[in-house]
Amino acid sequence: MSIDADAQPPATDRNAALFERAARVIPGGVNSPVRAFRAVGGTPRFIARAEGACMIDAEGRRYIDYIGSWGPMILGHGHPAVLEAVQKAALDGFSFGAPTEREIELAEEILKLVPSVEQVRLVSSGTEAAMSALRLARGATGRHTIVKFEGCYHGHADALLVKAGSGLATFGNPTSAGVPPDVVKHTLVLEYNNLAQLEEAFSRHGREMACVMIEPIAGNMNFVRASLPFMRRLRELCTAHGALLVFDEVMSGFRVALGGAQSLYARDLPGFEPDLSVFGKVIGGGMPLAAFGGKRAVMEQLAPLGPVYQAGTLSGNPVATACGLATLKEIQRPGFFEALGQRTRELVDGLLGAAREAGVPMVGDCEGGMFGFFFADALPQNYTAVMATDKERFNHFFHSLLSQGVYLAPALYEAGFVSAAHTGQHIADTVAAARVAFRGLNG
Repeated sequence: MSIDADAQPPATDRNAALFERAARVIPGGVNSPVRAFRAVGGTPRFIARAEGACMIDAEGRRYIDYIGSWGPMILGHGHPAVLEAVQKAALDGFSFGAPTEREIELAEEILKLVPSVEQVRLVSSGTEAAMSALRLARGATGRHTIVKFEGCYHGHADALLVKAGSGLATFGNPTSAGVPPDVVKHTLVLEYNNLAQLEEAFSRHGREMACVMIEPIAGNMNFVRASLPFMRRLRELCTAHGALLVFDEVMSGFRVALGGAQSLYARDLPGFEPDLSVFGKVIGGGMPLAAFGGKRAVMEQLAPLGPVYQAGTLSGNPVATACGLATLKEIQRPGFFEALGQRTRELVDGLLGAAREAGVPMVGDCEGGMFGFFFADALPQNYTAVMATDKERFNHFFHSLLSQGVYLAPALYEAGFVSAAHTGQHIADTVAAARVAFRGLNG
């Protein structure tokens, strides 16, 4: 959809007016591409405020929110304990550029909940955390090659903006202008859940691999899990070849389970753990905060102790750490994840049941407070299969629900999020809206 800077939107549509205004001063009218609604069409909603499980747009329309700021708002918007912690921290100062005790407290909390992590460094974004983890892996191993999987997103660092190569286990090509081919020449892109490709890649390049980075539950091709056999073999191959296994848990960390996705794999694969982990979203509670961590011997390669440089002016920001620490405390309350997982399952089961009633092919999956669904006959296991699902049906479904006050991610390829603030009535209202949408799909 092109933006005509001279066009005047209807006087009653404040969202359209704001979008026109934004397009004059911000590329595409947004500060992160998916917000522009280009994947689904239409005008993005400009949010004025949020409370609990709902957001209210610039025109005062209320929406049941299944974006949750793309994952951080696991408690819902405006949780009293989090608000109190942030307000108190803000009164003490916004930023110091010097250490604070709260940084230690947040790091200690992460280490307590994630046994694979012995030390952690705080940063300001998931992109920064993933980029730093890769640099650390290369510095710690003395190797250059990194492996990622098609459909997994690890932020917008140059070396990670890569699509799959043309042949089996080949190196990738840039997916963004401004990324020289030389920058990604050490990035190997494989198909998610493809054991044969994994074996061949290690056979060809195992001695050169610094690390393999993976989303254990991918949230940027909607919701796709790495299978147990795939993850078991990945751990074995990394160990055998001296490559570090890096879990990107920016989305899944403290969202699918208290110990993240890695705790789920450890439950089924005794002794399983990654070498490095990347966290974000929930650990900041909605503030700009992320982290990467792992075994002490690896983490001590970071400056000022080791030769791998990494720094950040706002790293460990005192207001952000207050927000994150309060959030982590709340999600440790007894029964929190059991209740959250049950509510999310109610949503997915309700959507799938309504689809069956309408004769619409739909599949879905969830874990903890994270979910996804596809208009397809079987759950996709990789990016190619996700791309083959029915995009047009999704777009119609999205807009039908939006018009009924339900805000899903405005793209087929994004997971959804349920918060502790979602009630049974929110779920029932969402399923009722889905029934209306499904009738339109078959109309």
